[in-house]
Amino acid sequence: MNILIINGPNLNLLGEREVNVYGNLSFEKFLTELRETFPALNISYYQSNIEGEIIDMIHEGRKTYDALIINAGGYSHTSVAIRDALACVEIPVIEVHISNIYKREDFRHTLLLAPKAIGCITGFGLFSYNLAIEALLNHFASRKIGD
Repeated sequence: MNILIINGPNLNLLGEREVNVYGNLSFEKFLTELRETFPALNISYYQSNIEGEIIDMIHEGRKTYDALIINAGGYSHTSVAIRDALACVEIPVIEVHISNIYKREDFRHTLLLAPKAIGCITGFGLFSYNLAIEALLNHFASRKIGD
């Protein structure tokens, strides 16, 4: 199974910024651990601070990957354009947030992307990505059973 993880703005600074919220591990180090945890999967990663580049990667990813995990950062609360791009995707999408957005500022409680995802995982730190992969594995397994 080929899974694409897309991270949005400021997530390139994981391990450095607001470590009390996001932890002190860089995503690159975490990604190595994630790939070791799921060796049977091909996990690709893309990060951009630019909305249009994220949209381009979603468009490209819909042809190449079996599933998409997206943490669009602040764009999760504001980007109709990324939401529209996800609406074009026929592969399963899971939205992820490292922090518990519902314990944060009110503006973070609105997720524009979530209705275009099969689910949303929030508040479990970087382990949220592990949970998203487990959810995708379960999603694909249940589809095979129901076919």
